Amino acid sequence: MIRLNLPEKIETDRLVLLRLRYEDAEEIFYSYASKPEVTKYLAFYTHQSVQDARNFLHYVTGAWDSGTEYAFGIRLKSDNKFIGSVGFINENGKVQFGYGISPNYWNQGLTTEACKAVLELVKKQHDVYRIWTFIDADNVASGKVLAKCGLVEEARLSKWFRFVNQDNQPKDCILYVLNR
Repeated sequence: MIRLNLPEKIETDRLVLLRLRYEDAEEIFYSYASKPEVTKYLAFYTHQSVQDARNFLHYVTGAWDSGTEYAFGIRLKSDNKFIGSVGFINENGKVQFGYGISPNYWNQGLTTEACKAVLELVKKQHDVYRIWTFIDADNVASGKVLAKCGLVEEARLSKWFRFVNQDNQPKDCILYVLNR
């Protein structure tokens, strides 16, 4: 298993990104994971309780330790408010990333700022040979974030993924890659 050498804390001008911890469960639930407008485009079910967030944290904590996934909470520097998360799935140097952010903080450049910070670190990892993600073709806002972060569209995939919060129907997707 190729492990990434990532710090547990990253700072930007407006944000502090911290490795997710069990203590983040309530903030994850209330900030974004329970919000259908956020989870519509995510691969996990909309959380129905704080316990769902605890289950997620149990998974990602172990995954960080094993080197298969790295997840950061996104906090505002100004008041330490938890506003979302960003993370990576590491498949032996082929790295897929994703994010979720509270709708209260959309359209402020914060998602782009968080993604750029972690992407810069991952790009420097010696064994990473591919950084990629995909989105629902209807998710125009995420497409804009990805473009601002330097990712480019590699392919359009017809009926490629079933988003669990969209009646599990196959959706057209766009595959993005970060050219290195």
